[in-house]
Amino acid sequence: MRTFTRTLTVAGSVAAAIAVGGLASAHAAGTTLSKGHVDVLDVEYDGVALDLHVHDESVTPDVEYRPADVVLQALPASAYTVPTGSCYTHLGTAGSTVLRLPQVQNANLLWPGLSGEHLASGVFQNNKVQVKLVSVSGPGRITVYKDGLCPKSNRYYDSGDATLTNAKDITAGEHDHANWVFTKAGTYIATFQVSGTLTNGTKVGPASATYTFKAGS
Repeated sequence: MRTFTRTLTVAGSVAAAIAVGGLASAHAAGTTLSKGHVDVLDVEYDGVALDLHVHDESVTPDVEYRPADVVLQALPASAYTVPTGSCYTHLGTAGSTVLRLPQVQNANLLWPGLSGEHLASGVFQNNKVQVKLVSVSGPGRITVYKDGLCPKSNRYYDSGDATLTNAKDITAGEHDHANWVFTKAGTYIATFQVSGTLTNGTKVGPASATYTFKAGS
């Protein structure tokens, strides 16, 4: 597990932000994140409730945002040509262009992660919580998948496929990366929910968070 220097959530107290020396002006609400390592689905539990944050690790010290306070952008340079074959039909027609934030880090693009590193072991049953994609509105579909022999079989989320559960278990201590694809340029609003069951059987959540993604310029 990596070691983090934790800072306050940007959308928290304005007074606290000013107290840490200009944090409010440097990371104001409405910030667009378009490059660097950012855990988009960063799960936390404060002993009472689960929460989803956006954790920007591309700056020092690292910063946490409420999802509603940032725009996550797939720059035009993320353009990706859909390969031929049935394993890629979830991305669109072969030869067409989508916007893809890749699983493997590219310094010129946003590198979105999924993280359970802030969850302590032994708190939730099987050390897992579940993050579910509830809804997406936008010009196309969002699909999140891992590279493999047949990427279509390795999807975490796909807003265009009602046969998927669109839910992924996040393990305490886990840090993961996948490809995030937006099939058409434009703005997407996506809602995720996180829920879990404590080791004593108490259910926690679901807690919802709404994200804004901008695909293209």
